[in-house]
Amino acid sequence: MALDGVTLKHLVKELAPQLIGARIDKVNQPEKEEIHLLLRTQRQSLRLLLNVSATAARLHLTPESKKNPTTPPMFCMILRKHLEGGKIINFEQMGLERIVLITIQNYNEYGNLAALQLYLEIMGKHSNLILVDPEREIILDGLKRYSHAVSRHREVLPGRVYIIPPSQGKYDPILEEETFSSILFQEEISSKLTDLLVKRFAGVSPELAREIVIRAGLSERMQVEQCGDIDISRVFQGYLALANPDAFPKIEPCLYFQGGGSLKNGLPAAFTFLPFQQYQGLAIETFSNLNDAIERFYRMKANNNNLEAKRGSLRKIVAEHLQHMTKKLGIYEGTIENAEKSFKYQRWGELITANLYRIKPGMKEIIVEDYNEETLPKITIPLDPQLSGIDNSQRYYRLYNKAKVTIQKTEPLKSATLNEVNYLESVLLSLDNASTPLELEEVHKELIDQEYLSGKNVHKNIEKKKGKFAYKKDTKKKQGNKPEDPQPKTYFSSTGRIIFVGKNNRQNDWLTLKRGRPQDLWLHVKNIPGSHVLIPLEEGEEFPDDTTLEEAAALAIHFSQARNSTLVPVDYTHVKNIKKPNAAKPGMVIYETNWTLYLTPKPEVLQKLFASETTEV
Repeated sequence: MALDGVTLKHLVKELAPQLIGARIDKVNQPEKEEIHLLLRTQRQSLRLLLNVSATAARLHLTPESKKNPTTPPMFCMILRKHLEGGKIINFEQMGLERIVLITIQNYNEYGNLAALQLYLEIMGKHSNLILVDPEREIILDGLKRYSHAVSRHREVLPGRVYIIPPSQGKYDPILEEETFSSILFQEEISSKLTDLLVKRFAGVSPELAREIVIRAGLSERMQVEQCGDIDISRVFQGYLALANPDAFPKIEPCLYFQGGGSLKNGLPAAFTFLPFQQYQGLAIETFSNLNDAIERFYRMKANNNNLEAKRGSLRKIVAEHLQHMTKKLGIYEGTIENAEKSFKYQRWGELITANLYRIKPGMKEIIVEDYNEETLPKITIPLDPQLSGIDNSQRYYRLYNKAKVTIQKTEPLKSATLNEVNYLESVLLSLDNASTPLELEEVHKELIDQEYLSGKNVHKNIEKKKGKFAYKKDTKKKQGNKPEDPQPKTYFSSTGRIIFVGKNNRQNDWLTLKRGRPQDLWLHVKNIPGSHVLIPLEEGEEFPDDTTLEEAAALAIHFSQARNSTLVPVDYTHVKNIKKPNAAKPGMVIYETNWTLYLTPKPEVLQKLFASETTEV
């Protein structure tokens, strides 16, 4: 969701009293398309963020300080030269257009007080931040420079005349129903009502247009020509209630989260200046001011984008290894399958030996009865005419023995490769389950420990052997504090019992082998990569109540590769029955004694469990 003109009006109205009169202490440009103005008032210090990226153009106050580049970009240097030490004397929006004008008063190179104008233009991919000398009406510089080759309407280059972005011919807030109706019915009455609201009226975004139509009790797909007088009157009342910022005595900022996500780590869906009916059913968080809602929305979006970027990078590395190991596994399986076809040669050798008296020199085949079958079927055995009967028999024995040796040597390779494939699939699942930077970092460290990635525990020097590169483990022990224990997720069942869930292999090992007590109940989806789930039990207690057991099984299914399956088998046993083989990969354990529960998780049960989520206690 982007800032529309109406929401921006509320934000500017809220920020103006705080910003007007503030001094600009410092100008930073931590990102290519983002400027931070560090402000000082009589009561507090503020940081005003101005962003002109295509997908997140905005302005708001932020407490977040970002790392700055070693060498400031040219535009940052220009702003520092003209704005640092200056005072903001005006902060306003141009009508309901998404253009904010910040007027700064500062001393020029001649020692005289002069005013400068900083225009923030929020226009999607054409968003820009432009510094203007109003006395000469020329551009001092722009964050994005472009000539007539990019825009026929205007150039944004130092020394050019500043021209306001072209008007789209939209109407400012209309206060008369008759005028509102005539604008809608001017033309294109076959268009959707929401589309015309966006096209004809200033400050209205698609989200706001949908809300206006929904509050009028109409479908968002309704066309203008389908509307009667009563429908238009209802739409007008909704328009007056939402699209006229001056009519609001008080706003109620809200932040909505996708898919019923939690307020703690859910993915934000939208921010609004009032509760919107179109977002009913989503988790909601309310704020005392609009700036905080907008700041949290974009901060969470940025954190999620960073999380997804790192997740994607790690997934690519693991997927490449998995593809290689899967190909290897296919080769081993094909080798064993072909070798098993040679087992018939043992029988052929025996049958030739039993029928040596029937073999004449130069014969190319022999038809014999297979005495290994009750029905004594006749089979045809090819012969080498240049060999004697006994030599033909020995040739088939040799082929059989070769196949047997091939299988004996290939089976361990196949088993090791299969374990590697299962492990890599579990790592991919851990990456998918990671919902916080800390959980993703745990997977990252695991990949370093397993030498899929180079890191602090791997020598930078790479030893080349037989055309392949191999990393050498660092045998030196790390100095410093003992690493912190992993933090599995904690959930509470409907009956109040604690359920622990490991989100990655490191958490799984710690939860099962260190946190778990012998009497605790352990759950895992059968023969499929997934999370370890633990239900603490009291001494002498064999099983928890059925509700807790089923809900723990539902969590085990959700955090596994069988998430979208039905009637999934979930094994459960006591921790005392769990063993970890020597040299086993992280998260890999074995057990022999267990019970199995078949379950299809119910969405409402999972949602209730997710609502109880906390860190390990």
